[in-house]
Amino acid sequence: MNKLLTLIIALFLISNVEASWLVNKHSSSTEVKSDIKVYFSPHGGCTDAIVDELNKAKQNVKIQAYGFSSPRIARAILNAKNRGLDIGIILDKSNEKIRYSGAKFLDNYGILVLIDHEPRIAHSKIMILDESVIITGSFNFTKSAEENNTENLLIIRNHPEVVKQYLDNFEKRKLLSKFYDAKSAK
Repeated sequence: MNKLLTLIIALFLISNVEASWLVNKHSSSTEVKSDIKVYFSPHGGCTDAIVDELNKAKQNVKIQAYGFSSPRIARAILNAKNRGLDIGIILDKSNEKIRYSGAKFLDNYGILVLIDHEPRIAHSKIMILDESVIITGSFNFTKSAEENNTENLLIIRNHPEVVKQYLDNFEKRKLLSKFYDAKSAK
């Protein structure tokens, strides 16, 4: 009896394996796995990760930021613009008064910069690349965040429902923002 039961179980398992193989072989759907990468600073590679992602972007870059003074990140955004990408940037109003804000640098190169005047502080640290990759966390886009501060950074791929929420928020904040005026900035 044990041999017969073992044989029946073996045949059952083999037939299910074969059946699942046939279904998977002929299935037209492809499974996309989500991908989340985590970085920490100081000296944890946050800036390198952001620059790498900006260099991989192919269509558009949308940014909401509080602090924005990293020369490497600003240069990567400029390079993205020079590759023909659509760039949208919304910064906190403090960037109008900071001497070394990336707002002036980007504005000087013809990248439209908006200032979110509505809240007391526009404290977001977000990049949306090609409407498929989210970069977020406590990491300000500054040299100090990479070298001196304890910060975190997440790069999130293949979560369309999360991307949609970030895109919706970007558009809402964009409507409430004003054009950056380099002449009135200090």
